[in-house]
Amino acid sequence: MNVQDQAPQSGWEGLLDPGETILWQGRPGARIRLGIGDILLMVFGTFFAGFALVWMALVSGVGGLFWVFGMIHFMVGLGIICWPLLGRPYLRRHTWYTLTDTRAFIATELPLKGKQLKSYAITPDNQLTLEDGTPGSVIFASEWRRGKKGSYETRIGFHDIDEARKVYGLLRGIQRGLT
Repeated sequence: MNVQDQAPQSGWEGLLDPGETILWQGRPGARIRLGIGDILLMVFGTFFAGFALVWMALVSGVGGLFWVFGMIHFMVGLGIICWPLLGRPYLRRHTWYTLTDTRAFIATELPLKGKQLKSYAITPDNQLTLEDGTPGSVIFASEWRRGKKGSYETRIGFHDIDEARKVYGLLRGIQRGLT
């Protein structure tokens, strides 16, 4: 949606710099999309949950309540299976994107985390990547994060949007100073 000629929208007061203009706002699609990585993750979760289920069945034959400890692993396995089907679409339904003439904003509202708003300056130095398709994605930044096995790079952008080409063009215009 092009909102360039409108006054600052409700909720944006104090967040935008003087003279900063909203060029585009959108949301990622919330459909379930499974890639090969998701399918492999779900297969792993199936084996994880299945192993826990077999373990619980074998231990329950011995007697006592020791089998209950297998429920933790079974539930983790179910969570791994359900994440691509329920978790990712939930995250996308609670994410909003805004592009101004100087910055890109990503807003989320999640349980336990609350509301978060991150902004990323758009400069000529930003490496832009268009992942064309319907939906498509436009990547404009990256962050290094720490994980259990070291650091890894996270690609930041407007993911799973229907207007990826349009947004990519707007970002290129910002970089060239055309907005």
